[in-house]
Amino acid sequence: MKLTVQQVNEEVQKQLPMIVHVMEEMGKVMVGQRNLLEKLLIGLLSDGHILVEGVPGLAKTTAVKTLSDSIQTKFRRIQFTPDLLPADVIGTQIYSPKNGEFTVKQGPVFANIILADEINRAPAKVQSALLEAMQERQVTIGEETFPLPTPFLVMATQNPIEQEGTYPLPEAQVDRFMLKVKVDYPSKEEEILIMKRRAQNHEVKVEVVLTPEKIHQAKEIVDQVFVDDKIYDYASNVVFATRQPDLFGLKDMKGLIEYGASPRASIYLIRAAKSHAFLQGRGYVTPQDIKSIGADVLRHRVLISYEAEAQDLSSDDLLLRVFDKIDVP
Repeated sequence: MKLTVQQVNEEVQKQLPMIVHVMEEMGKVMVGQRNLLEKLLIGLLSDGHILVEGVPGLAKTTAVKTLSDSIQTKFRRIQFTPDLLPADVIGTQIYSPKNGEFTVKQGPVFANIILADEINRAPAKVQSALLEAMQERQVTIGEETFPLPTPFLVMATQNPIEQEGTYPLPEAQVDRFMLKVKVDYPSKEEEILIMKRRAQNHEVKVEVVLTPEKIHQAKEIVDQVFVDDKIYDYASNVVFATRQPDLFGLKDMKGLIEYGASPRASIYLIRAAKSHAFLQGRGYVTPQDIKSIGADVLRHRVLISYEAEAQDLSSDDLLLRVFDKIDVP
């Protein structure tokens, strides 16, 4: 049933305290990194996957494990290494000599929340084993296809510094991630608080706040969040400006972008903006929601040219120019 904006606002206000409670529970374990925690919730509410880039020791694994603990879901961590095989991720068929039949042994991907740790350490064949799971929410083993549980979220991590012995993610794989989140060092005050907490060797217990059923209810409300036609137009202008910057008065960007964002970027931009609006307690999307989430949705979909690299420009720098130039409705 289609709800009015006022009704959606009321439903958002009912559902939001549960999500805030999740953030509070995660805050018992996590210090800072609020941006990462918010993006994890946006991915969960939008049925999107997240690629996290940051140096070791920034609590990336802790964040996704704590999220899983607070929402009563099955969590699996897969450590990607050069000798990993696709069967180690999705599972395989095992032959039984006793009855002469094959039985399926499901892999660790059959869980609600998957941590693909250092995903670029494994070769492309293993990375691509996740493609069907991430896009179709199913896994094919032999001649059988198995649906994955819901909710289903893949958070992959990669180290931006050490590139020796890594396999860059193919563009088709990168495009499956709704968000690419960059994790930075904590502030001095946050680091002192981390040291104080870790000085005592006792484990903090996280309460279960949400069940998969409640998550499903929240996702239904997110789907109903209102998006005006002007917002759709604004989002499409942002995406098109990455493909044809000269048509939007960005002539200085000509030759700096090799490939612009795909149509999947437009879809994810709106879906993520709706979840962002929900987390802000609103039943409608504003241009600020598009701006707030835009870089995370687009940075891994905008491929910069050698000329841009020569000028020491990143995709974030170019996206900043785009958002500064495109007229806000």
